[in-house]
Amino acid sequence: MLSLMRVKETEQRISDAIASALKVEVEIIDSNLVRVAGTGKVRAGVGDRLLRGLVNKHVLQTGKHVVISDPGNHPICRSCPLSRDCFYLAYIVYPLCAEDKVIGTISLVAFDAEQKKTLTNNTETLVDFVGRMADLITAKVTEQEMVKERIIMANRLEAVVDSVYEGVLAIDEQGSITHFNRSAERMLGIKKNKVLGKAIQDMFGTNMPLLDVLKEGKGFKSKEYFINFGGKKLHFWITAKHIRSEEDGSAGVVATFRDFREAQKLAYQIVTTQEAMGFNDIIGDSEAINEVKFKAAKIARSNSTVLIVGESGTGKELFARAIHTDGAESQKPFVPINCGAIPEHLLESELFGYEEGAFTGARRGGKPGKFELANGGTIFLDEIGNMSLYLQAKLLRVLQERQIERVGGTQMLSVDIRVIAATNNDLQEMVIKGRFREDLYYRLSVIPLVIPPLRERAEDIPLLLNHNMRRFNRLLGKNIQGFSGEAMQICQEYHWPGNIRELINAVEYAINLEEERLILPESLPPRIRHTKESQSLPVHPVEIKPLEQLEKEAISNALDSYGWTDEGKKRAAVALGIGRATIYRKINKYQLNERHNK
Repeated sequence: MLSLMRVKETEQRISDAIASALKVEVEIIDSNLVRVAGTGKVRAGVGDRLLRGLVNKHVLQTGKHVVISDPGNHPICRSCPLSRDCFYLAYIVYPLCAEDKVIGTISLVAFDAEQKKTLTNNTETLVDFVGRMADLITAKVTEQEMVKERIIMANRLEAVVDSVYEGVLAIDEQGSITHFNRSAERMLGIKKNKVLGKAIQDMFGTNMPLLDVLKEGKGFKSKEYFINFGGKKLHFWITAKHIRSEEDGSAGVVATFRDFREAQKLAYQIVTTQEAMGFNDIIGDSEAINEVKFKAAKIARSNSTVLIVGESGTGKELFARAIHTDGAESQKPFVPINCGAIPEHLLESELFGYEEGAFTGARRGGKPGKFELANGGTIFLDEIGNMSLYLQAKLLRVLQERQIERVGGTQMLSVDIRVIAATNNDLQEMVIKGRFREDLYYRLSVIPLVIPPLRERAEDIPLLLNHNMRRFNRLLGKNIQGFSGEAMQICQEYHWPGNIRELINAVEYAINLEEERLILPESLPPRIRHTKESQSLPVHPVEIKPLEQLEKEAISNALDSYGWTDEGKKRAAVALGIGRATIYRKINKYQLNERHNK
């Protein structure tokens, strides 16, 4: 709200100047009839409220000026008790208007005959003059109000900037630091009064890229920078925006920055949907599985590297997650990656990340790898036996030095991670054959953990069947109560070569097909039923080849047909009904090559 009180010192100076120039007295009152400024006889009453002020009230209400040359006889004065004894001999009262409102009045007052003569002989000129003075005063009031609003807005902006989690740093067109919020103080370890007004190059050298933005007039978004400051090497994500002035172009640069590790943790929290998995979530009560769970629970308390060994589908990742959940860093990231499902030329960038421009197709700004995303937590390297010797050497360096280097990068990045690896291969045999580094094997197998196959823990089969039955009942909206005696017997006698993964798929299959209260043998997958039926069939003297031999021959024949090139391998994989990554893994497993095949 506009108030004359905010500029009362200015109003008093204007009143004194007018009084000195015109040889009359001046009085300024506000909308509450409080005298804000005055000269001569009324000066002593500045700050007091007028007791009557009928003329001023009239001007405040009408917004029109009034000239009174004969006080007491003017219509406005007739109701005043001092109409016959008014100490004002003549006066001109002019409204002070701002934003279409009357906020007060300014009066030229005569207390003696000489002053009255001045007012009455030059009335028209003085009305015009006092009108200009009124405009000057209201302009000052409006200006002061705008300054006040700007100060309030600046304080609000400062409060908002200080409250954001990101560091905020701004420079003007000369490169001097103008803003430095509390988060910036925290991240850089320096108070803003030590940096405000300083040239950014004096504080940060060439590390902070804001001068380039100022010079080129073009900002950037979410770029990674290493800042050497205060004897420390700091790692930030920085976004910078060039600020332009309508009058003269560049007005400066505003940058926000976030600690790189904190940004990684936030990204992990946003993208991960996995719930925490503890040892109580691993179904089974057999002696074999309880022994492994007991050992794994003790392992979880340390930060040592773990190698989990077991057939495909035994639940190696479940154990890895449980070890992480029961460990000291359970609130930190758990990042899994299947080393056998990603082609070698992509696996390196997935694990170690890459810099911008490291290769064709590398995205702008680069990309952090799984080791960086897992920093502070756990990385789970599944199917570690499928990793190439080249990547094995890089992994060994990570385990030894706890540092990584991105593809195409030059900076060594420190990582604090726990590595849990898993394989269904015999790594010792692979070491003998030269397909796995011996030094890496010993680094990984600090604490080996062997997961028994399902056939060695047959007493857990009913528990697993019923647990997954209830699970798929909820997912599929069914109400199946259990397994018939014959169906349960078939499942318990089945060999389960795919282990728990195969069992889960079998239960999902049966729940989808079964319409009765219990799961009957007819609803089980054909491969499980046929195994039971084949046990009662007579044995024929036919040559039985191992499945691995048949698989090896099938892959070799397909590659001979389609060719051993990358395109040929891709077509062979389609023909065999397997994925591209799988055929590469099998070629590596059976050590197949064109020369060997011939």
